[in-house]
Parts: sequence; C-alpha cells; structure tokens
Amino acid sequence: MQQHPNNRLPFEDPLRFLPRMLTKLYSIWVSLTYPFASIGRNLSVHYTCRLQRPVAVAVKLGHSVFIGKDAWLNVSDLTKGKVVLVVDDNCKIGPRCQISGKNHIHIERDVIVSASALIMDHGHAYEDPTRPVIEQGITEGGRIRIGEGSFIGHGAAIVCARGELVLGRNCVVAANALVTSSCPPYSVIIGNPGGVIRRFDPVKKAWIIGFGQTAETPLKK
Repeated sequence: MQQHPNNRLPFEDPLRFLPRMLTKLYSIWVSLTYPFASIGRNLSVHYTCRLQRPVAVAVKLGHSVFIGKDAWLNVSDLTKGKVVLVVDDNCKIGPRCQISGKNHIHIERDVIVSASALIMDHGHAYEDPTRPVIEQGITEGGRIRIGEGSFIGHGAAIVCARGELVLGRNCVVAANALVTSSCPPYSVIIGNPGGVIRRFDPVKKAWIIGFGQTAETPLKK
C-alpha cells in the first residue's frame, strides 16, 4: 500500500461536498415549502428523492428523518383527504427505497429501511385475463405498521394485500425477504415467503428457534 507523504491523511475530494450541500439546501426547501400534514425538525432528504408536492399533504414526518438517494415516497390515492404515510422520529429510509401507500403505512420511530426495500399496502389488479394488467388499476389493499426499532434489510419487500400487516418492535427482516403477514416483536424473518426463524422471548429472556425450541443464548445481565 502506498503511504501518503508525511503520513498525513489526504483531504476528502472537495467535489464530494457539492452533493451534500445540494441535499442540505433541498432539505431546507422541502421543509419550508412542502404542505406536509406535519413535519419535525432536522429533515434530511436527498435532492434526487421522488417526493411530489401534492403527495406531501398525506405525509407526516417526525424529527431527524433521513431519506436517501433515489428513494420514492408515494401516495396512490389522495382523494380521501387523510394521512396515508407516517414516518416517526429517527427513521432512516435508504437509497432506492420505495414506499407506496393507498390506505395507511406507519413506520414507527428508530426504524432502518435498507437500500432498495419496498413497502406497499396494495398491489396491482390482474384478475381479468382479457385486459392488460396496466389497465386494471390497483387492489383495495390493507394497512401496514412497522414497529419501533425494527430493521428492514436490503431488497426486502413488505406487501399487504388485505387486512393489517404488523411487524412488532425490534423485528429484523433479512435481505431480499418477502413479508406478507404479521410477525410478533423481536422476530428474525427470512425467505420468500418470509417466515420467523428466530425470536426473542422477553419472559424467558432467551431466543426461541422458530416458535418452539429455545436456543442456548439467554440474555446476559
């Protein structure tokens, strides 16, 4: 490895400051001018984010929300005049994420949504084989709530076709998992379709393999 002269760390490329400045200015602009249902302090939204002004009326953002590059926050039905997307304090929405709500999506505080994840409370209708899918609109869908402190892995999809899909607090959804049904708190969810392979039992203070056998990893005091 080539040593830098005088053993000094090189300065960061000055051009890297430009997108940071653009993001900072864009975040201020969005905070001051977009008609959100409510908005907290310290919003950081990348300037490439797809968040249209008309959609903002159905969106609530908490304090210190981060929205990454090329993320898309969308509301498919603005006719009902209600809040559809709620993102609570200290949530991180990673690059290229898509959050699309029709009925209600609530991401509770301290949730991390990794890059390229999908959260959608409806789907595309396809039942009529005589018509192209693009002409059949979207389904009635359901509601989604992601509990506080949860982690959604890279490329994971959380999709609710009907009813209510709830992930309890501190759930971990593995990369590329597909979640279509509710899971209890402290669950680790993998696969397609997604299933709970491990969860923490707060009564026994131990991790449970699936929903039965106890793993030999009790909580250390």
